[in-house]
Order: sequence, then C-alpha cells, then structure tokens
Amino acid sequence: MRTWISPADPLLQYMGRIDRSQAEAPGFCYAGSQVRLGFTGDKLAVTVRNTRFYNRIQLGYWLDGREGVLDLADTPEPQRLEIPVLQSRPLHRLILFKRQDATHYFRLLGFELAEGACACPLPPLPDRRIECYGDSVSAGAICEAYEAVGQTDPPEKCDGTADNAWYSFSMQTARLLEAQIHNIAQGGVALLDHTGYYHDGQIGMESVYDKLCYIPEADTGVTSWDFSAYTPQVVILAFGQNDHHIGDRDNILLTGQRRTVWKKRYLELLGDLMHRYPRAVFILTLTVLQHDADFERVLDEVQEAAGSDRVLRYRFRRTGTGTPGHPRVPEQAEMASELTQFILSLGDQIWA
Repeated sequence: MRTWISPADPLLQYMGRIDRSQAEAPGFCYAGSQVRLGFTGDKLAVTVRNTRFYNRIQLGYWLDGREGVLDLADTPEPQRLEIPVLQSRPLHRLILFKRQDATHYFRLLGFELAEGACACPLPPLPDRRIECYGDSVSAGAICEAYEAVGQTDPPEKCDGTADNAWYSFSMQTARLLEAQIHNIAQGGVALLDHTGYYHDGQIGMESVYDKLCYIPEADTGVTSWDFSAYTPQVVILAFGQNDHHIGDRDNILLTGQRRTVWKKRYLELLGDLMHRYPRAVFILTLTVLQHDADFERVLDEVQEAAGSDRVLRYRFRRTGTGTPGHPRVPEQAEMASELTQFILSLGDQIWA
C-alpha cells in the first residue's frame, strides 16, 4: 500500500496566490504558483483535477535539481501522473508548478509515495517577498522557443508548450534575490477592461490584480484575494504592453482623454496597493518586447504624479527594442539580471 500525502499535510509548502479554501483540493490559477514536497522513497505520483480552457496544458516540476514536464489530458476527471525518481538519496525535493497562465486551472488532489515512505520537513521559504503584476512576458509565454531569440513568435510554438513561467524574468529575479514571489501575470492583459487581448479583450489588470481567481470559467468563478495573506517588500508593475489594442484595432497610443483615463486608473491601482503594502517599494517598468516609446513616457508621467519616494521607475537597457517576439529564456535572463542589480542597489533596508 503506497503512502498518500494530502494537500493539507503541514509539511507541504505553497508559494503564490493559491486558493486553499478547500484544504484537500487547493486551486492553482496564476502562472508560477507552486507546491513543494520533501519525501523519502523511490516512487512519486501526483493526482490533479484539471480544467482546460485553451492550448495544450503542461505542469512543470523540479525533482532533485532535474526539470521535467507533465502533459495533462483534456478531461475533467482526476489524473494520476507518475514523476520518475531517478536518483537514490535519503531525501528528495520536489517543486511542482504551474507553467502556464489562464490556459487552465487545476486542483491538487494529493501525492503518492512508495510504501513506507513519508513526507519530510523542508527549509523555510525566504523572508524576502516580491510580487509582480504583468502580462505574457511576466508569465513566461513562448519563452522556450529557443530557436527564435530576437525574432517573431514561431506559429508552431504558440500552442502553450513553449510557455514556462519558471523562466520568466519575474520568477528568475525572485530566485536571484532569494525571495518568494507571487506572480500575478496573464498573457494579453492590459490595464483597463475592454482593452488588450485577454478573455477577448474584456478583462484587464484592473479586474485581475485583487483576485484570488480571475478566471470566470473556473469552478470557483471569480473570487477576491485577501491581501493580508502575503505582504511583499518589493512590487513590480510590468503591464502596459497590450494597452495599444482595443477591439480589433492595434497601435492605438494613449492620447487626449484616453491618456488621462489610463493614468488615473493606473494611479488608483497603484494607490490601492500602496495602501495595502504601506512599507513596500514599487517599481514601474515595461519589458524588452517591442512597444512604442510613448508608453515609456506615460509611465514617467505616472511616477511623477504618484509623488512618492516609494514609487520608482525602471527601464531595461533594451526596453521596447529587444525583440519583436516574446522574450526567450536568454532574454528573460537578461531582464532578470538587470532588474536584480537595480533592486540590490536599493540597499538591504527595503527588506526590513
């Protein structure tokens, strides 16, 4: 009889905005959200119940320093997935994580170990905590299309299998800083509802940032996040890339009344987060994915209007010019390295 590890086992570690209201079946919505398990024995399987919305769906994992991928079938029934244990050691360490954004929503139902094996304590999660609000770049979309560095997205890699939040600049930055991260990132999202690409352009970051689940089709529906559950010391706001798209029109700049409305809503969202995190530092940025330079100027105006030394503006060295397609893993690493150095330059006091 194999050993069953419930998702409610206190030895499991969770990181990310994860719905744990059902202790025996926590729900995973956001890209990069993860669960960690230390265990003994030579067998490992995980059971999940997945809801697919679009694209091919895969979970990611790291086991004893080796990365792997689990393909999920398009079925609402529970799926048992074997994870090969290739090394013989007294203690194994697993990180199971969500590679993709709202392409799917899954519930963790439990882990299965060898007979007589057990879960084991893990080192505590870091005291440093960051949070990133972003779009497809922050979610790691198509980052594993290695053959297309600096190029447009190859159509054959746009089925979800080249998405990997683990290698997004936001999550790489967290690891370089030895910090926890909540990665609030969704491909296609713009600031305002009825702009951008996510959910046919109907749902913007203004309707995502304060949600535990922002996917209307998930079994919970849309639910609110309890901000007291996680307090970051550094918050990265990295959206704005998709705000040029409204309906079926592209390349729309923020001018006139549209610019005024956009800045007002950005400042409202920023102000709400500053109120919830009264000691955090906020970094306003865009990425190396090509975009009109005017969007950089709009963020300059937002930072100036915020009028706070807690609100910082950051430009990547190749911001808006690095690539016409989604940043690949090397380009994500470039951004992570630059952003990490910037955050470290702020001094240790930001983590107090």
